Amino acid sequence: MPRTEPISEPAGCVRRTVLRRHAGVIESADDAIAEEVPIAFVYNDEPHVVMMATPYDLADLALGFSLSEALIDAADELHGIDVHRLIEGIELRLQVPPARAEAMRRRRRNLAGRTGCGLCGAQVLEDALRQPPRVGAGPRIDARVLAGALAKLHEGQPLNVATGATHAAAWFDAAGGLVLLREDVGRHNALDKLVGALARAGADVNEGFLVVTSRASYEMVQKAATAGITLLVAISAPTALAIQFAEQAGVTLVGFARGDDHVVYAHPQRIAEMAQEQA
Repeated sequence: MPRTEPISEPAGCVRRTVLRRHAGVIESADDAIAEEVPIAFVYNDEPHVVMMATPYDLADLALGFSLSEALIDAADELHGIDVHRLIEGIELRLQVPPARAEAMRRRRRNLAGRTGCGLCGAQVLEDALRQPPRVGAGPRIDARVLAGALAKLHEGQPLNVATGATHAAAWFDAAGGLVLLREDVGRHNALDKLVGALARAGADVNEGFLVVTSRASYEMVQKAATAGITLLVAISAPTALAIQFAEQAGVTLVGFARGDDHVVYAHPQRIAEMAQEQA
């Protein structure tokens, strides 16, 4: 029977009519498409950056970006988040202490990023390769916990299930329970949203681990370490610079995490079986 009830879509997507070819048959179909809009970050009335992102969980994005880029040190330094939806896109008007705003002026980037790009437009190498502080002790987990967490990823990604176009960043407790998950067309944005959500929830980042459905670029390690995250698990490979950053920051970096398999590239002591192998 044809479906007569209204289609319920997750936030962050729109419907578009497409032509689909399947099994040699071409037909018109209604498809779910992930949204991507320019989002401007304005701190204390001064433009800072424009990113392309999925326009939901914006409060999490604003706070997480501010923390992961070391623009502020703590969530309570972000005093206000006003969302203004304009014809051209979305403007996030943010208020931070005057000293923070002055520091931003000194390191002004004014970058117009591609999807989730955290580097385009950085004016000096120090901005691009900012070394995060070393992280804390963090948890130790075993391979079964990691495999169980990977198996739970799909259920927490309604936007990607609907569109097939988004990345996810997920936070699991040390027992492998899914605590928080955020999605976005940009992998950096998904991580920033998760960092913001963790900060808003008052989560202890030493009591869980991060899983991302993307490669582990150095920016992902940089953002995670800046947020104090000790264990980063990626579905795909890391880059050489990501491994270097992880080694320097004390972050356990896991790549190619699929099913029961994974590769540990830095600080294996937080994966129980790897620590035993080293002993």
